[in-house]
Amino acid sequence: MRADEIRTELEAWAEVAVRRLGETSDAKSLEAWRVEHLGKRSGLSQFMRQLSALPADERPLVGAWVNRWRDELQARYEARRAELAAAERQVQLERETIDITLPGRPYRRGAMHPLSKVIAEIEEVFLGMGFEIAEGPEVETEHYNFEMLNIPKDHPARDMQDTFYITEDLLLRTHTSPMQVRTMERMRPRTPVKVIVPGRVYRRDEDDATHSHAFTQMEGLVVDEGIRMSDLKGTLEAFAKAVFGPNQRVRLRPSFFPFTEPSAEVDLVCIHCGGNGCRVCKETGWIEILGAGMVHPRVLDGAGYDSRRYSGFAFGLGVERIAMLKYGIDDIRQLYLNDLRLLRQFARVQ
Repeated sequence: MRADEIRTELEAWAEVAVRRLGETSDAKSLEAWRVEHLGKRSGLSQFMRQLSALPADERPLVGAWVNRWRDELQARYEARRAELAAAERQVQLERETIDITLPGRPYRRGAMHPLSKVIAEIEEVFLGMGFEIAEGPEVETEHYNFEMLNIPKDHPARDMQDTFYITEDLLLRTHTSPMQVRTMERMRPRTPVKVIVPGRVYRRDEDDATHSHAFTQMEGLVVDEGIRMSDLKGTLEAFAKAVFGPNQRVRLRPSFFPFTEPSAEVDLVCIHCGGNGCRVCKETGWIEILGAGMVHPRVLDGAGYDSRRYSGFAFGLGVERIAMLKYGIDDIRQLYLNDLRLLRQFARVQ
């Protein structure tokens, strides 16, 4: 084949290549075009292979034509790739365009969880009485959870079926009372000791409307010289009036706790009937809210305070119990379901 014939065929082939390049519509078709027209097995390579059959004086001329078209097609390919990329970006921008004339999406106002709200309210009351807030570990030892609180080895609470044991000595605390001993050990021999201890506790209870295997307690402890049972009642009555209203009253009923002596169950006037008797208070006019008592001498002595000189009182209340009474919640499980129908109400009572 002569050089002029190769040139005519080359230009016809290049004309078709340019037309097909213009027909590419995306990155995939463009890449297919590149492989077909600029790749190692493309038409241009076929033309270069024909050089060996030409006379020596015509080879440079034909080679120059092939190289010129290679450069031309490469330049057109780069331009087409940039053009398609720009078009793709434009489509993406149009797809992601924000209509600034639309009204904004309102953010829903959050609120404190009812348990957090009650804890904060109780803390504020006792801080106003001069108490401090203390916190302790939820994973506790038998030593602090039982032994230092005058709870003997054969007590039912020390049974694996009643307590979440981790090892033979480690367990999930069953009450916040271990902080009585920890606080006295930390502060001895200083007085007065006045702390409240909010925190989670764990027991092997079946979950129902009034019980949960994990719940929140608030422990209170006062130790000093001359502390009496009347101080305990006065403190709890001030707490009840602050949380449930100025007309509230409390009463103490004899009870038993290993770490207090004497011990008492503490009731307040039924907030539903005002003491007249109703279904909630079982017609008694009173509702039990917490347990309390004078710190047992063995607990004081074990923590390093001479029980012949010092005395104290302690109390423990269930925060869920207070929240249920205060807000009229009839099932403790409602406090843990994260049901927005319940929680949204507290955005209105903040």
